[in-house]
Amino acid sequence: MAIDPKLFKAYDIRGLSPQEIDEDFAYRVGQAVVKFTKAKTVVVGKDMRGTTPALFGALARGIMSQGADVIDVGLVTTPMFYYAVSDYELHDAGVMVTASHNPSEYNGFKMVFGDALPIGGETGMTDIRDLAIAGPYPAKKEGTIIETSIQDAYVQKLLSLVDTTKFRPLKVAVDTANGMEGIVIGDVLGRIKSVVWEGLFLDLDGTFPNHEANPLKEETLDALKAKIREIGADLGLAFDGDADRMGLVDEKGEALRGDLMLALLAPIVLENDPGQAVLYTVNCSMVVPEEIARAGGRAVMTRVGHGLIKPHMRREKAIFAGELSSHFFFRDLANAECPDLAMLMAFELMTKTGKKLSELVAPLKRYHHSGEINSKVADKDAALVRLEKAYAPQASAVSKIDGIRMDFFDAASPDDDWWWSVRASNTEPLLRLNLEAKKKEKMELMRDEMLKIIRA
Repeated sequence: MAIDPKLFKAYDIRGLSPQEIDEDFAYRVGQAVVKFTKAKTVVVGKDMRGTTPALFGALARGIMSQGADVIDVGLVTTPMFYYAVSDYELHDAGVMVTASHNPSEYNGFKMVFGDALPIGGETGMTDIRDLAIAGPYPAKKEGTIIETSIQDAYVQKLLSLVDTTKFRPLKVAVDTANGMEGIVIGDVLGRIKSVVWEGLFLDLDGTFPNHEANPLKEETLDALKAKIREIGADLGLAFDGDADRMGLVDEKGEALRGDLMLALLAPIVLENDPGQAVLYTVNCSMVVPEEIARAGGRAVMTRVGHGLIKPHMRREKAIFAGELSSHFFFRDLANAECPDLAMLMAFELMTKTGKKLSELVAPLKRYHHSGEINSKVADKDAALVRLEKAYAPQASAVSKIDGIRMDFFDAASPDDDWWWSVRASNTEPLLRLNLEAKKKEKMELMRDEMLKIIRA
């Protein structure tokens, strides 16, 4: 099979499997990772998709054919994989076989260096793409495969970062959507005496028979909301397929946007480390930098995508970062995503304040956010030019670190403050609009006006 270069995305490799990503593809990727990183040991983790065992086997053979050893950590969440690469022992590189929240017919690979920094569009993905396309390569002295379990060490690491012994009694509903979180959530919550929990769809099943493993889609939360009502839960947790994202649902059944979760958790993260940098993406609410500053932190705007956020965290020595898409990154875990730690910090916040989750979030809902709106656009660059021409003369600030973001803040009439962010998709002919205003009417007016310009 000829390798399609388009399967090598900005942050990972992803496509239909086995139609686009088959065993030959995986073998070549394994060889390419070793040739590019010069790795002697490569950690490999895998999710529960039907095509994963075959892809894992071929990937491992490719790695070993170039003389490197494979550290097989088995079925793991992506955060567990990052921990295995960076913190558990020292290794040279890592590959996770997963397609994250994509439907069951997809699969792919997430690749990292030995310090868990991702291999992405700006850090080697094109090199690996070119090496894979040019392969396969003659085998060298065969490496070995070593099986190991890292779950206990991972859970102990989590519990060392938060004092769970002081948590107040909490009742929690958890939906793992038949994804990878099902292997570890019981181990984490089972070690916390004050937490009582009930789970939904905990069995690993790569066909996702109950619903798509994507907590950003409101319809995937219906069963969780029903469970919250049924058991009178204090909150609900929803995880995506590889468990690097978590959605929170309050006791009333209302889902929290990822940027509000970031604003909610920042004070807990900063409590013992004031003055530290916290990163937030260009599409996050105004409330995020306000809450970071209020908690004594330094708010830094960043680009969207884990492959860009993690290096930025290192440059800023940031303690915490988050995205609208509900990825949360922690310096204490190699700047990697870890919704398990975000979950524990939410419990800690509820314990320290004695408040319900809805009460904690209510003050953060002081602005009106459009949510992310996607528009199919044949010429994305032309649409961005139209937007810039229409709005730049009135903007109080313009940022082009990730698409275009413009702020419209007027000291004379602060109630009319608003901002917008438009970013181009890396993989589709889409522009993504996020917009927020202090007044709902203003948000709706400008949203509709901008969409007419984008879709012209």
